[in-house]
Amino acid sequence: MLKAVILDANAVARNLLTSVLVNGGHQVVGDANLSPASLARVIKLKPQVVCVDIGETNEEGLALLDKIKTELPKALLFLVSAKIDASTLQAAQQRGVHGFIVKPFNSVAVLMSIRNTILRIAKQQRSAGPAVEDNGDVGTGDAEAV
Repeated sequence: MLKAVILDANAVARNLLTSVLVNGGHQVVGDANLSPASLARVIKLKPQVVCVDIGETNEEGLALLDKIKTELPKALLFLVSAKIDASTLQAAQQRGVHGFIVKPFNSVAVLMSIRNTILRIAKQQRSAGPAVEDNGDVGTGDAEAV
């Protein structure tokens, strides 16, 4: 079970994604809008997964991704959006986004996106060899729990 937080300006979307994650066996430890105070509160929760809808893909939204990645470097970061185009994908990946969740939510697609991301990262860590220390990142032990 992974600890997740959801950041989205839309309360209905937060509630729907919470239901999907909880039904998929994850623990949603918090959800919030995109205000600075909410972000500070979420960072204190130390989640393993952060699902964030930055709204428009502009400098402000991309800066939010940078802030989350800086404050929670070990967390898996998922961009949630109704419209994900090539430029958004590229900008998000450059800022450390691990995966994407498309609105409207499809339970199976959301859970598969998270699971596949965990498996991909675990595979990358294994292929990096013994030089990689076990530092508490999401790894092979968590993949089966998804």
